[in-house]
Amino acid sequence: MQPEAGSAFLTDALRTFRGYKKRTEAAFAQLRSEDWFRQIDPDANSIATIVKHMAGNMRSRWTDFLTTDGEKPDRDRDSEFVIDSSTTPQQVLQWWQQGWELVFAAIEPLTSTDLEKKITIRGQEHSVIEAISRQMTHYAEHVGQIILLAKHFRGTEWQSLSIPKGQSAKLGVSAELANRARRS
Repeated sequence: MQPEAGSAFLTDALRTFRGYKKRTEAAFAQLRSEDWFRQIDPDANSIATIVKHMAGNMRSRWTDFLTTDGEKPDRDRDSEFVIDSSTTPQQVLQWWQQGWELVFAAIEPLTSTDLEKKITIRGQEHSVIEAISRQMTHYAEHVGQIILLAKHFRGTEWQSLSIPKGQSAKLGVSAELANRARRS
């Protein structure tokens, strides 16, 4: 991979991960305490459960990222889907912050030459670029779940994280998109 392309990939990966974190935290800010633990049906995951799973995955994948298997032997994945009744929203936020600290601590020092290195996840070899892409996809799925649940729980009180319905023209979004299309 060309150094410029590798550097661009790493910059974009960090931007993407920071965007996931920021959007999800904007959804968290709208939750009531009970919303963290609500389930839409008995088999569904709550927001707290999704965060606990993401944090467990982040700890496993990003700790010693370049040197150890991304599925750590001490990870108990099944326990990530069990929330103790004493769990608080503050504890869930702590899991969230700790997980993201590991993500950024692993990616920020990488260089384009690191992208071609091989790492393992569950004994399967991946290039670093593949491993990062795999995690971007995984986290996007869970961020979408969290935002959907938060929006569902807040109902009409939900504050849009992007452009509210029916506001595109008012905000000039349609004109801007048309201008971009013409320039392409």
